[in-house]
Amino acid sequence: MADNKETLGFQAEVKQLLQLMIHSLYSNKEIFLRELISNASDAADKLRFEAINNDALYGSDHELKIKVSFDKAARTITISDNGIGMSRDEVISHLGTIAKSGTKEFFGKLSGDQQKDAALIGQFGVGFYSGFIVADRITVETRRAGLQPTEAVRWESAGEGDYSVEAIEKTSRGTDIILHLREGEDELLSTWKLKSIITKYSDHISLPIQMAKEEWDEEKKEMVTKDEPETINQASALWARSKSDITPEQYEEFYKHVSHDFAAPLTYTHNRVEGRSEYTQLLYIPAKAPFDLWDRNKRGGLKLYVKRVFIMDDAEQLMPTYLRFVKGVIDSADLPLNVSREILQESRDVKAIREGSTKRVIGMLEELANAEEQEKKDKYATFWTEFGQVLKEGIGEDMANKDRIAKLLRFASTNADSADQVVALADYVGRMKEGQDKIYYVTADSFTAAKNSPHLEIFRKKGVEVLLLTDRVDEWMLSFLTEFEGKELVSVAKGGLDLGKLEDEAEKKEHEETENQYKELVAKMKETLGEKAKDVRVTFRLTDSPACLVADEHELSGNLLRMLKAAGQNAPESKPILEINPNHPLVTRLKYENAEDGKFADWTHILFDQALLAEGGTLTDPAAFVKRVNEMLLK
Repeated sequence: MADNKETLGFQAEVKQLLQLMIHSLYSNKEIFLRELISNASDAADKLRFEAINNDALYGSDHELKIKVSFDKAARTITISDNGIGMSRDEVISHLGTIAKSGTKEFFGKLSGDQQKDAALIGQFGVGFYSGFIVADRITVETRRAGLQPTEAVRWESAGEGDYSVEAIEKTSRGTDIILHLREGEDELLSTWKLKSIITKYSDHISLPIQMAKEEWDEEKKEMVTKDEPETINQASALWARSKSDITPEQYEEFYKHVSHDFAAPLTYTHNRVEGRSEYTQLLYIPAKAPFDLWDRNKRGGLKLYVKRVFIMDDAEQLMPTYLRFVKGVIDSADLPLNVSREILQESRDVKAIREGSTKRVIGMLEELANAEEQEKKDKYATFWTEFGQVLKEGIGEDMANKDRIAKLLRFASTNADSADQVVALADYVGRMKEGQDKIYYVTADSFTAAKNSPHLEIFRKKGVEVLLLTDRVDEWMLSFLTEFEGKELVSVAKGGLDLGKLEDEAEKKEHEETENQYKELVAKMKETLGEKAKDVRVTFRLTDSPACLVADEHELSGNLLRMLKAAGQNAPESKPILEINPNHPLVTRLKYENAEDGKFADWTHILFDQALLAEGGTLTDPAAFVKRVNEMLLK
């Protein structure tokens, strides 16, 4: 069988991850055992699932378990399971490559700072490779359920550039992982030490984790190993236990098991639901966004069990796409054991679970968002920073919960000094000016661009707060969020300016007179700009700037048009409206310029181009703009 031995190279990302892990995670090296036991538990879950339709996979061994042992003389630790095991191809696929979305982004965010990188590596999840934190060589012997003893495989690597794979004979199915410890790791070669790590990190695992029993031998005056195994953990599904029997630490460790995250969750909820559908939910909200958060095609983060039998670990039908960051377990008492993804899509029970779980997650967020305690407020602020943009998707995707989601939204505003200071819509409404009946907003591609938008000048003068929307999802969201608590949401950069009761009768009369005085200028400018502008009109939204561009009320905003263009999408043909400030010296001067004079045309085009630049737009002919400005400066 030695002829089957083959040496292969690791994928480049594996090599990079191994080096980072060994150096960055060494301070928390105990996690290697948690990760390997977690993988063994997953292997047992997969066997259970496949055996639903093929009981022969169990052979004569139906009792699933995990064994942990050590050999002081050989300086090895072995983690064994009798789960699904792996074939030769699966060994190469699973242990030689990282097939994970977000890999590129993950490596791009690494800074070289060991402490910061350790948090990132934990967020990425390391699984099997964590064994190299304590081992300078790892041997894996595995046989897939259903294959013959002679079809087993041995994988071995020192965690550097390559690994070897060879065929071996293995009498039992499942996987044995043998860690050859590095120098200085001998403290791990102890029953007491391994037991304490298992109890600390893996007590929630539903399979029995067994070690050889040790007892004190009075004659020898030492601990001796017995042949009988001893179960170290509680070996019962954590979500099936009573909440009063579970400690916060156990909830935390279970989260790390189901999410492969190293950090503690932000919050969680554990409930048994009875009624039309009977199920248990244990749902977590992470503290950090995963690297593949923006991959809307990624499977969900929920494991589905039926009567404590694992069914699938990416049941996206159990949670809407905008809550794809939620991790956890749902265990149904009603679904059939042989449930498929197709059945999930059409099942009334699944629809009830989805609706109930969605409401539960929103309830968790409401509890944090509306809390009086500073700790919970801080947690919601963290949630919003990490997942706020994704939650906004729910406004257009979940009509049943749209109003509840709207109350959870947070936005920067003109009252803030930075993008981190955000306001709820209810708070905005609560401090609206007397006579104000609309919620005003402006969209831009950055906080600075939004805060300095010329469209805000009249609002600043009157002390009216305006929301500053800068997330890419905002323009899409606003097509569904048109009002809040009876107050219409209005863009300050679309349509004509309507301040309602914020404008007194004297101001309105003065504005009408001024518009009449500028009718001739407006007509000349409109003729000069031609196809460049849809219209030209006088505005009173400006106090400092000479001009600005606005979109017609029912057309796409300039910001959305730019976003669509940048994304390579076809945007509908749309021309902006140029609004001029009659009180600005440049506009006043232009009023008395001769329309036949070339200077009038130059000033008109300069005003238009300046307005376009002020809102973050791109000039179609920058050279012409520069030439005009230079000629005017010389004159």
